[in-house]
Amino acid sequence: MDAIEAENLVKTYPGGVRALDGLTFSVPEGTVFGLLGPNGAGKTTAVKILTTLARADSGTARVANLDVRRDAARVRRGIGVVQQKHGVDVALTGRENLRLQGRIFGMRGREIEERVQHLLEQVGLDEAADRVSRGYSGGMQRRLDIAMALVHRPRVLFLDEPTTGLDPEVRVAMWQEIEQLRGAEHLTILLTTHYLEEADRLVANLAIVERGAVVASGTPEGLKGELRGDSVHVELGDGSFGGARTALEGVEGVREVTMDGRTLRARVDHGARAVPLVLQALEARGLAAESVTVSRPTLDDVYLRYTGRSFDQADQGTTT
Repeated sequence: MDAIEAENLVKTYPGGVRALDGLTFSVPEGTVFGLLGPNGAGKTTAVKILTTLARADSGTARVANLDVRRDAARVRRGIGVVQQKHGVDVALTGRENLRLQGRIFGMRGREIEERVQHLLEQVGLDEAADRVSRGYSGGMQRRLDIAMALVHRPRVLFLDEPTTGLDPEVRVAMWQEIEQLRGAEHLTILLTTHYLEEADRLVANLAIVERGAVVASGTPEGLKGELRGDSVHVELGDGSFGGARTALEGVEGVREVTMDGRTLRARVDHGARAVPLVLQALEARGLAAESVTVSRPTLDDVYLRYTGRSFDQADQGTTT
């Protein structure tokens, strides 16, 4: 059974900005699913529609087998949402934030106290539970955000860019929390992210979103497995890069050549054999290489294949 279904969602904002352009995907129950895309791809708009905070111009969406438009109130009772901007009341303690959230959902007495204590221990905030949350670190406030979204025992949890702005060490710790929570709370999780490593680490299935539509979907390993061979990245020296792409035309085993600033990227059948041929072809055009790296396929390579630009370029709003 699918816990989330989105079909042909279209959303256009004033000024003709089309945030979603036929977005379609589904999330099997009990899994972690990722919407991966650069800033502005439409991920947050999709979450707003699925969580009843916005309406699509057309298309349908169901969460926990409920239509998000016709059954909005029931959908809200069955989901938890962690948005990009934290929802913690910094004037309250961690425990008070959780109690307040529980009371909003009608929880009282012993039920709420036991649930609050359980969640504080689960997210590692039990020792800081009675401190005012204004003094919490960014990572602690994020963990409290997640605990608040879980107080009422939702079936589906939406995490919209949950680790944006966190230090790398804190981000890794948050990944561990999310992995543990899925099993402990028996959740379906929809995670939006523009971190490639985050998607690779956490999700069982993902959809790559570009300009409001899904351009590829599957498991991270399956998508990477579609790209046979290796990826070669060549950092060119200062000077003109004209002719770098055409220099590799006809080189045996080299394909899908793109330029990203000074970086030339190519798919090759065998990295170790291809590198000398690539360097020779560039040198023949008077192009010097400062460094060369060979790697197995990554999600960035998958994104490049389906969109024609690297993920960093897309995130910065640039094109090749």
